[in-house]
Amino acid sequence: MAMTLITTNTSSGAATSDFTTGIDSTYKLYIFKFYDVNPATDNVHFYVEFSTDNTTWGMTKTSTMFIAHHEEDDGAASLAYNGYYDHANTTTPVFMSGFNGNGADECTAGELHLFSPASTTYVKHFYGCSNSSQAADDTHNWYPAGYINDAANDVTGVRFTMSSGNFDGTIKMYGVG
Repeated sequence: MAMTLITTNTSSGAATSDFTTGIDSTYKLYIFKFYDVNPATDNVHFYVEFSTDNTTWGMTKTSTMFIAHHEEDDGAASLAYNGYYDHANTTTPVFMSGFNGNGADECTAGELHLFSPASTTYVKHFYGCSNSSQAADDTHNWYPAGYINDAANDVTGVRFTMSSGNFDGTIKMYGVG
């Protein structure tokens, strides 16, 4: 299946990166790819939110998280489920990566897949993968997955944001079909 680039948001000192047009029934799968996302504030988290009206953010979600970790000095490494980042039918943002460093050699890159956002029959599933160079000089791969628990309404907006402060980076939205 072919990927079609719909929108590119290039942020410089932005609080959010919003995608509020182009998410409709044209495609059954939308992929958001983010590159060189670098926060202004050290040691912050990168989140995603969803909307049905592009003004109210925080649709109800259920999700889970796996994390792979490796320290720069080779001191420790792990792959584990981490329930701290789970959502159990809450409106809090979905955690895409965490403890992001704001140094020139620290950033986050990855992607988010959103399935059938225009469905008004089923919940909307998503999963992501990202890698972040962290403030503590280690790297983490983040694997969030879950669903937006709203079968009646379509998702018309996707917002990326940091837990605190602004960020630079490029985020692209593709339709797959």
